[in-house]
Amino acid sequence: MRYLALAVDYDGTAAIDDRLSDNAATAIERLRVSGRRAVLVTGRRVSDLLRVCPRLDLFDLVVAENGAVLYDPRQRDEIPLAASLPAAFAERLRQRGVAPLELGSVIVATHEPHGAVMLEVIRELGLEVQVVFNRSAIMALPPGVNKGSGLQVALRKLGLSQHEAVAIGDAENDHSLLDCCECGVAVENAVASLKKRAAFVTRGANGDGVAELIEELIANDLHRMEGKIEKHLLLVGKRGDGTAVRIPPYGRNVLVAGPSGSGKSTLTAGLIERLIDKAYQVCIIDPEGDYSTLQGVVCLGNPQRAPSVGEVLSSLEDPATNLAVNLLGLPLEDRPLFFSQLIAGLQALRARTGRPHWIVLDEAHHMLPESWGHVSSVLPHKLGEAILVTVHPDHVAPAVLAPIDLVLAVGEGPERTMKKFADAVAQPLTWPQSLAYERGKVVAWLVGDEQLPFAFEPQPCRAERIRHHRKYAEGNLRYHSFYFRGPDGRLNLRAQNLWMFCQIAEGLDEQTWMFHLRRRDYSRWFRKAIRDEYLAQQTERIELRTDLTWLQSRHLIRELVGARYTLPE
Repeated sequence: MRYLALAVDYDGTAAIDDRLSDNAATAIERLRVSGRRAVLVTGRRVSDLLRVCPRLDLFDLVVAENGAVLYDPRQRDEIPLAASLPAAFAERLRQRGVAPLELGSVIVATHEPHGAVMLEVIRELGLEVQVVFNRSAIMALPPGVNKGSGLQVALRKLGLSQHEAVAIGDAENDHSLLDCCECGVAVENAVASLKKRAAFVTRGANGDGVAELIEELIANDLHRMEGKIEKHLLLVGKRGDGTAVRIPPYGRNVLVAGPSGSGKSTLTAGLIERLIDKAYQVCIIDPEGDYSTLQGVVCLGNPQRAPSVGEVLSSLEDPATNLAVNLLGLPLEDRPLFFSQLIAGLQALRARTGRPHWIVLDEAHHMLPESWGHVSSVLPHKLGEAILVTVHPDHVAPAVLAPIDLVLAVGEGPERTMKKFADAVAQPLTWPQSLAYERGKVVAWLVGDEQLPFAFEPQPCRAERIRHHRKYAEGNLRYHSFYFRGPDGRLNLRAQNLWMFCQIAEGLDEQTWMFHLRRRDYSRWFRKAIRDEYLAQQTERIELRTDLTWLQSRHLIRELVGARYTLPE
């Protein structure tokens, strides 16, 4: 299922003249039988709602007081989600003759024509209070509290994110409700501004519109809307004429391929950034520790210990957690089996919660090699919302490549890269004569589409990312090596990589270490030879400190390098 929850407004949507529509009630029962959740989101107080709606049992949770209160109909628990407004506010409104005046756990509400008086009292008392209009109703609430904020709490309690939810409403205070969900719908009788905001408008009004939406949800999960909601489309880059290259966040499998060092991981990191910006949950299978510095991503595992499948799945239970699963602690030959066990758990989690929304599999040719004979038996027919990254698409199991519908060729020889994929999946490839490698460009192929492969400029990766290159950690930098010489030049200790730098530093005497520290030689080498500006800046701060002993400064710099790069044991 694509959508696992429906958020429904009460007055003017599911209800008319205080009464829940029979059509809406019957449809909500069918929605629950289909395995989906229902959340009622209303501006009413819980006590008022209990008086007018005897069918609150239809809903898993109720968000009341325009987002300020969460109510569980089964437990009969009423939980305020914000602090109450000052008592002086309601008292001053009474003194000014405002009636009726409704006081909830948090909300203070009235009706027109008292809007002007309410604003005057807020100004007189110097309060930070927001005023929300709902047709003729006027509600005062703490800042930042609305139907959307309340629904987010309810969805989190249900183990879901906003991307598994559809919302339907009718009035001005439903804007945040629709914005909070993957698909926002307005009933036919909704105010014009909400209709304009909605993904679509039902043909029916009130409860008939709710029933219409539910029928379509059960029938085909709103299939007609896939790839049509502009705000969710993922920006990949721009063509030469400025046209944006976008992909929908659902129903896509992407292959990022190209030579080593061509920028595959940077392109992938940019895609991950934009998925996280849109609150889609991402699980990265990271065999080489390449994504541990991405902002908003929790890293699980290290070179000494691989995480268990249980740890991964437990971490992903929180919709707000994006995870990089570092497999450096797992032998290469054990990784395919680990992934087969993990993907089974991820698919079960997806069936229950719709998450993680995207799975990123780096080094796919190692994780799911062509030679591994168990692929077809352990993997689902389609991974679903996955990004595979590889140097060798022809070395990846064909069963894994078969569902790919977008190939991004990075670096030199894009035609060669595309042909390896096409041959692996027995897919005909027509290469445009005018299309050739351009530095800084990526070639895209929408597999199965009539469109030919085309070049575009990828959207820049916002965050700094450091690949744990072996040439830095344990390779040979040759002429860019660091030389420990000391104040009188009596030493000539060559560190051809970061591992050797740390090893030699461990055995240095105080005079030699401090000589290079005071000259800021360490930060200079990190900046010019390692080309890591972050490492250089952090090291420079240590070099400038006068409160550290030489042993403390050496320890801090070694720890900094070790945390930044994967060094051999």
